[in-house]
Amino acid sequence: MGSVTLLFFGYTNCPDECPMHMANIGMALKKLPPSVADRIKLVFVTTDPARDTPVQLRRWLDNFDSHFVGLTGTVAALEAVQKAAGVPLAQKTEPRNGNYSVAHANFVVAYTKDNLAHVIYPGGVSRDDWIHDLPLLIKETWPRP
Repeated sequence: MGSVTLLFFGYTNCPDECPMHMANIGMALKKLPPSVADRIKLVFVTTDPARDTPVQLRRWLDNFDSHFVGLTGTVAALEAVQKAAGVPLAQKTEPRNGNYSVAHANFVVAYTKDNLAHVIYPGGVSRDDWIHDLPLLIKETWPRP
């Protein structure tokens, strides 16, 4: 059968992009039939390992969907994963008043059942867009090059 994996790099203290993507995908999965939703995996990789502990990631992701997977690691390991996925490296901003933000890619990479990334979803993709596209991604058969 196969599944679709949605890969997103972000951080739990993100004020806008990350919670928007996670909320839209989480709401879409709740609206889709289980036969579709159960074949979608979301992997959220932190770009802020200093603050995003495994416990923090789990708590934050549970706000959107308890099946979402959160990954963290060393700065070097996370940079290697971003490079491997073809995602621009996240950049920590200079701290102001002891706080900082992390500039990161604002898109979701969709890997289909052939384990290749075929689609990139930019920021602003709505819940309805996900509801429309996710069943299509599950059914899609991509030609081999």
